[in-house]
Amino acid sequence: MTNLFEGKNVIVQGMTGAHGSFQTKAMLAAGTNVIAGVTPGKQGQEIEGVKVYDSIKAIQETNQVDITVICVPAPYAKAAILEAINAKIPLIIIITEGIPVHDMLAVNKALKGSQSTLLGPNSPGALLPGINKLGIIPANMSRRGNAAIVSRSGTLTYETMAGLTDKGIGQKYVIGIGGDIIHGMGYKECLELFENDEEVDQIILIGEIGGQDEIEAAHYIKGCVTKPVFAYIAGHHAPEGIQLGHAGAILGSALESADNKTKILAESGVKTAGSITELITFIASARG
Repeated sequence: MTNLFEGKNVIVQGMTGAHGSFQTKAMLAAGTNVIAGVTPGKQGQEIEGVKVYDSIKAIQETNQVDITVICVPAPYAKAAILEAINAKIPLIIIITEGIPVHDMLAVNKALKGSQSTLLGPNSPGALLPGINKLGIIPANMSRRGNAAIVSRSGTLTYETMAGLTDKGIGQKYVIGIGGDIIHGMGYKECLELFENDEEVDQIILIGEIGGQDEIEAAHYIKGCVTKPVFAYIAGHHAPEGIQLGHAGAILGSALESADNKTKILAESGVKTAGSITELITFIASARG
């Protein structure tokens, strides 16, 4: 999976939109090799000197595509994702939020047996400082190093990354899996990536209320992860039955609460914190 995130040739679907063009500029500034964009009907245009095509197929006539970053509006995102799957792009990163659940069910069906791995939707993407900025995670808050972050929350991802950087602790990976109920890569896949990457020496997991993902991650950590893991779960004072932020952040029962998830992670050998500030302190202290 390391090779997926370190893919050389990146395209942006929805490049000509306000969001797509802004993020394309930021990715280029961070050193990402954005070779083309896709917006049907806009072939021939250029954004920041990068050519726009009507389709991925048109790009692949002359270039290999390793990664696509999708910034297409929600009503058109399903078609864009399916186009990327059919084009056999190894890594598909979906920044778009608000994609209908039924659309993602169709996407998940298409993914089965495909050659593509999906990150998102409603994801800030992934950042490998000094290697690839794939999405909207701000590179100026990062520092290249050996810690690895995986999170459901974009804002808490940035806060954690910036806090580590301020302490002189660099990052190898910063990955946002997104907050939607139906999504691609989750904690387990990222934890496996971090565990198998010899350059990673500390793992940071950021979670929140709702769903079972963090509980499943705790079980995986207990059985399969040998590196030190630090975690913070947001939402300790969240009321049951009310959605807070992400579509997946709804506290359905006490089992999905921040308190219970924190307890299970701690029982699995994870160093848990009560705040991001405390989390950063624990990580820094562990480095001596």
